[in-house]
Amino acid sequence: MDRRTCTTRRIPVIAAMLLAAACTPGQQDGIDTEGKIFDAIAPQEVVTLTGTEPFWNLRIEGAQGIWTIPDNPGGERFVVTRFAGNNGLGYSGTIGGAQFTATVTPGTCSDGMSNRSFPYVATIALGGEILRGCGYTSGQPFTGDAAP
Repeated sequence: MDRRTCTTRRIPVIAAMLLAAACTPGQQDGIDTEGKIFDAIAPQEVVTLTGTEPFWNLRIEGAQGIWTIPDNPGGERFVVTRFAGNNGLGYSGTIGGAQFTATVTPGTCSDGMSNRSFPYVATIALGGEILRGCGYTSGQPFTGDAAP
């Protein structure tokens, strides 16, 4: 088996694990979430996910994502598919030919660099790499400095 085939198989496994984490029945803040589809983020809300080291930003509006990194400050637009699970949301698509999966789950999050507090935790699988960050929506903003 060549290296490319092996890598191609790992990405869907990682993506499936991330989606399973967002979609697994269980407890959240003492509330039984089994059988309840996550509905805290409405489909019309704009979702922004952000991370540091390396710096990245993802803005999702409807079925379109814009992936921004320092090497591409204008961003790359791509189609996303949304999946609501029991404990959060999943988004999937392809960026630059690489499989992409993002999970958004409730939880207080800090980017470690600003005095902001975010209402969501973000985990992204892209090109065999796992990125962790924070998220907020147009209806559920972060708190703290607007421009740290």
